[in-house]
Amino acid sequence: MSGHAIQHDTLATGVSADRIARMSFDVVVVGCGAAGASCALSAAARGLRVAMISKGSTADTNTSWARGGVAAVLGNDDTFSQHIDDTLTCGGDLCDTAVVQAVVEGGPAAIERLIQYGAAFDRSAEGHLELGREGGHHTHRIVHASGDATGPVVQNSLLQGVANEPAIARFDNAFALDVLMDDSRAACGLLARLDGGQVVAFETSQVVLATGGAGQLFRETTNPVLATGDGLAMGLRRGGLVRDMEFYQFHPTCLYIAGAARVLISEIVRGGGGILRDRHGERFMQNAHPDAELAPRDVVSRAITTRMAELGDTNVFLDLSEVDGNPHTLYPGISRTCHAFGIDIATDPVPVRPGAHYMIGGLKTDLDGRTSIPGLWAVGECASSGLHGANRMGSNSLLEGLVIGHRCGQVISPTPIDHSWRPQKSPPNSDNVRLNLTDLIYSMKSLMWRHAGVERDAAGLAAASEQLTYWSEVTDELSPATPQAWELRNMLLIARAIVMSAATRQESRGAQYRTDFPAMNDAATHTELRVQRDAGGRGQLICERIATTHTAGAGV
Repeated sequence: MSGHAIQHDTLATGVSADRIARMSFDVVVVGCGAAGASCALSAAARGLRVAMISKGSTADTNTSWARGGVAAVLGNDDTFSQHIDDTLTCGGDLCDTAVVQAVVEGGPAAIERLIQYGAAFDRSAEGHLELGREGGHHTHRIVHASGDATGPVVQNSLLQGVANEPAIARFDNAFALDVLMDDSRAACGLLARLDGGQVVAFETSQVVLATGGAGQLFRETTNPVLATGDGLAMGLRRGGLVRDMEFYQFHPTCLYIAGAARVLISEIVRGGGGILRDRHGERFMQNAHPDAELAPRDVVSRAITTRMAELGDTNVFLDLSEVDGNPHTLYPGISRTCHAFGIDIATDPVPVRPGAHYMIGGLKTDLDGRTSIPGLWAVGECASSGLHGANRMGSNSLLEGLVIGHRCGQVISPTPIDHSWRPQKSPPNSDNVRLNLTDLIYSMKSLMWRHAGVERDAAGLAAASEQLTYWSEVTDELSPATPQAWELRNMLLIARAIVMSAATRQESRGAQYRTDFPAMNDAATHTELRVQRDAGGRGQLICERIATTHTAGAGV
């Protein structure tokens, strides 16, 4: 068990308490991606008044950036038990079997809901859904749209459903600051700054965090710029139990061209015949794993990292020349991006390297999204539901958001609102000291990439912890009340949680690889982390190992 100080448990709003407006809703959902929109639609269908708050535009969600697909048992040669087995195998003995079963069995209905909202998935000439294959899946079960553009299709179909639901009020380009708590330490609302700058208290007994991941903690990432871990940070600051933060998945094939966005090249491409080669044209994955290019993502990422280190290169290459079909037609999104930089994906090797992709850990929840804080729920990437265990299998993430988000909306029930909350005291800011926030952000991203990236060790994690703690203390005391400062403070808190959890787990399992502890321990344990406060309100980050239970309905 270890601890590091938390200076403050709230973000500075820059607004006095008497200028905070109030609005009341039955449910407040923070996030509009697959998980958040599914929850909002499900709750609204029950007659609940829902506020759906998003930090940016709909194109900025992790769902919109998804390029693979949705895993669901729809093929004649597939079964629920096969999908469950594949997920459990990938999860490194840390999946909750009951959660895996419920999510997998909810897949077909989730796809049907999307189709009803207007999602146009790719189909054969006979009208059947085309099913792709990705790493870890031992059959074709990936539903996709426009080849490698599934995310935008899923996002747009859900938002079409939201637009047709009068019980949902949308607040776009709004920054969620903190969860409001009553005297019993239950959630009683959400503090947010709206698009025009007004700070509003959304009063509700039920707050759902669906804020996605935190890929912007790392120098290389496939995530949008808004993926800064805000929801997870809000829950952690308020005392929510967080689980398995060390397991951060790095996608093996991130387009790596100077000047180009780090676009994800979906596993669908490798499933269709794409081959990884080094700069000499040598294929290397068949020596790393029996499934070669379709090995689990952590295996492929480490193999690429190792080959890059051996040759002193900045990337390897994805060869699409042996893909069955025309790559330009099959993968139009990647084709357009590469074409802009003079690369013909049908004939030219595409430069790739790993990038931070998916936050496996998060706020510990049960199957319906309940956290350890009454009235606070978490769904999607900011949650640790027990589905992924130590390593997420490709295209199970959209499935999780759709299924558990829907379940959450079905069971969430408002209670009388406590209007007696008081704004937390904001931390002091200094007008005499100006922080270079941009420099701090990029320094943090580089630090996390070096010491908490694909490979880790004790010395690097210790150095990262010391530096992150110092930066956190400085920004807590001196950062201004601006969105960039709020994001930085949230990212530093989550970065510290990742580093502390990674240092506590002295083994290699799933998405975590420790070069100083390369073997997997016999006993499978979770890492749980929380903020513990003393009588004076000063908090400590506390991290410990917890034995697994793998029982149905274990909850939080």
